[in-house]
Amino acid sequence: MFREMLRAKIHRVVVTEADLDYEGSLTLDADLLDAAGVVPFEKIEVYNVARGTRFATYALEGRRGSGVCCVNGAAAHLASPGDCVIVASYAVIPEADVRSHRPKIVLVGEGNRIREIKSEEREGTRVV
Repeated sequence: MFREMLRAKIHRVVVTEADLDYEGSLTLDADLLDAAGVVPFEKIEVYNVARGTRFATYALEGRRGSGVCCVNGAAAHLASPGDCVIVASYAVIPEADVRSHRPKIVLVGEGNRIREIKSEEREGTRVV
């Protein structure tokens, strides 16, 4: 048996741009992608903290150190500049590895810069 588990999360990225006319995807600063181990064209899910909307798309690499988070294509209707989002990637893990699996969690601060990287979350922990 296998389970789908959180593999990586980029927590509380602020959307810097929304481009309705682009073909589709989410462009993220290469530093954020590297920190989470997300590669270009990998499927990701995006959870809009500000609006409560969710959508699936794929990651595109943005300019390193730019802090860019650009929602492209139809998804631009679901997020606007200034919205806070969570980007998640999942993996299928064999049952034998489920208990030892630890995701990469990238906490983002001002300017969409990496604030902390960790591998666990605990009940009652608030990240603002």
